[in-house]
Amino acid sequence: MKDLSELLPRDKHDFERVNDLKSINKKDLIKLIPELLEWLQDINWPIASEIAKLLLTVPQETIPYVRKVLEGGDDIWKEWCLRYFVMELPTNLRQILQDELERIAYRPRKGEQLEDVHITAQEILNK
Repeated sequence: MKDLSELLPRDKHDFERVNDLKSINKKDLIKLIPELLEWLQDINWPIASEIAKLLLTVPQETIPYVRKVLEGGDDIWKEWCLRYFVMELPTNLRQILQDELERIAYRPRKGEQLEDVHITAQEILNK
């Protein structure tokens, strides 16, 4: 069997591998979620929004990893996860992150305020 890590994008312009990932089975894609989510650390990377769309094909399995990002200290990564992943989730799946969204929206940490992450969380809660 092929090593799944060989399927991961090599750089921020690796659309070829991103397109290849669209055709792998969901079970294998799920195994790559942690590494793929890292590409949302900077939405300005050319492949980042395509990776977000790819993760939206396995939303339930991605949510636990997004939760870890939301609990962490990288506020810009939180913003991109909220804006490009959580914002696009159906309501029933967004509700899984309700506690994290409310905490960020109404009791933001200093960095979350500085990066306006709390505003994005409020937008999602009001959606």
